[in-house]
Amino acid sequence: MSIEVSNESGVEVPERMLVDVAEYALGQMDVHPGAELSMVLVDNETMAELHLRWMDLPGPTDVMSFPMDELTPGGRPDTPDPGPAMLGDIVLCPEFAAVQAATARHPVEHELAVLTVHGVLHLLGYDHAEPDEEKEMFGIQGRIIDEWYADRRAADRARAQAAKDATLLNRIGFTSAHTPERESTDRKEL
Repeated sequence: MSIEVSNESGVEVPERMLVDVAEYALGQMDVHPGAELSMVLVDNETMAELHLRWMDLPGPTDVMSFPMDELTPGGRPDTPDPGPAMLGDIVLCPEFAAVQAATARHPVEHELAVLTVHGVLHLLGYDHAEPDEEKEMFGIQGRIIDEWYADRRAADRARAQAAKDATLLNRIGFTSAHTPERESTDRKEL
């Protein structure tokens, strides 16, 4: 996946986290690994202009998606596998997201992760204009966020365990010269 982030918002955001959650969402939705996505972070004023221009609605919003190619998530079973595609642009407004996060009493980073997944789903053709569509889209969004957090926690635990193991092995004087491959090579040389 190729994901570019352009932060024009004037607000510092965890760009690596945004890329990570977008990659995870695209993977969960079975999007071709060669797909491309652009994320642009803008200020309230710019978002308000985009919101008015494209949705004919006043004021800023949290996220907007601008799809490039028609794409069905996972492809259709009766057609060849879809190839790489430029999915489109997700535009996020960190200032607006910060207000929403404060209202919901959760971290801004969480709000940005949710909005990123929301934007990805819009790029893939999901919508929430009708109650059935909303139930489906928000169900998928919630599942992806929950699984992404679970994967992050598992990776954090694995890194912490690897660090503990390395510390213990260093403490007892175990070095890479004592790896099983090295020991079998040493035995062969005897």
